[in-house]
Amino acid sequence: MADDLSDSGAENGDGLHFNDADLDAAMADFEREFDQTQQSEGQEDDFSQGEASFANDDTGTPTEQPDGQQSFEASFDDELQGLLGNKAKAAAIITRLTSAELLAAFCQLSDISAVCLDDPQGAVAVLRNLDGDSPEAAAKDLTTVVSGMPAILTVNRADKLEATLFLQGQAGDQFAPPILFASAAPFVEDLMLGITPLEDILADRKSFDSADLDHQQALAVLAKHTRFGRGNSSIS
Repeated sequence: MADDLSDSGAENGDGLHFNDADLDAAMADFEREFDQTQQSEGQEDDFSQGEASFANDDTGTPTEQPDGQQSFEASFDDELQGLLGNKAKAAAIITRLTSAELLAAFCQLSDISAVCLDDPQGAVAVLRNLDGDSPEAAAKDLTTVVSGMPAILTVNRADKLEATLFLQGQAGDQFAPPILFASAAPFVEDLMLGITPLEDILADRKSFDSADLDHQQALAVLAKHTRFGRGNSSIS
């Protein structure tokens, strides 16, 4: 690090000692090599500039798509991937934890990006990464990190709903959506069917974002919600 270097010199990883004169000489050599490279590539640069002119519009400025068009194309691509089933339209992990804050801490420790919502029937983590099998990977990671905690993953892919029980990183029984919705938080059905946007659900409920926590903060949340006994713990 820069703070570890003294005015007289520094020691590299091989144990060799560099003073200011050595460093200046090395930088001078680098600059000479760079100048030689620039001169040898002069003709290529001229050719590249000629090519770049064809990419410009009549005013001589590079053509760029408006932000609105880029946003539309990104939204269209997401919608297309959702219709093809390559990207889930929505995914959530349903637990029996009494605290969304605790679930957000577990998600942070499991490297899962999610918004966690409180509900008397159990906290729910709404997943952000919906590409490919990312929802399944999230449920696997969460139930691996929190060993012994069951969780139900519900996913909407191409308007097909699936609900799967995960325990200790393994997928288990699947549930019919009506059975799941009858025992889950009321907003889960609206979210998974696309009836109510997540923003509207968040406006009415207390939520915690795993992205707002770092590793130490997540551990502090666990300490707050966990009573440590003699070799075991319980979640309140």
